[in-house]
Amino acid sequence: MKKRYSEEQIIGFLREAESGIPLKELCRLHGFSEASFYLWRSKFGGMNVSDAKRLKELEAENARLKRMLANALLENEVTKEALLKKW
Repeated sequence: MKKRYSEEQIIGFLREAESGIPLKELCRLHGFSEASFYLWRSKFGGMNVSDAKRLKELEAENARLKRMLANALLENEVTKEALLKKW
């Protein structure tokens, strides 16, 4: 699924809201819902662009490590089953 807005754009929207633009107007101007705004604020509130990039890198690394762990556990399970069948 492709995201419609980048993290940089989202942080820009949050900064606009902090500067005093009414939320309804901000949503109308950029074409997103208030629910999206509040979701983004909970995730990116107080961040700057470099923080968001680092968060994205850490999330990607975390996903990679989870895949590696799942593969290692699966390989371990297959090895155990193979050893049990030989005896």
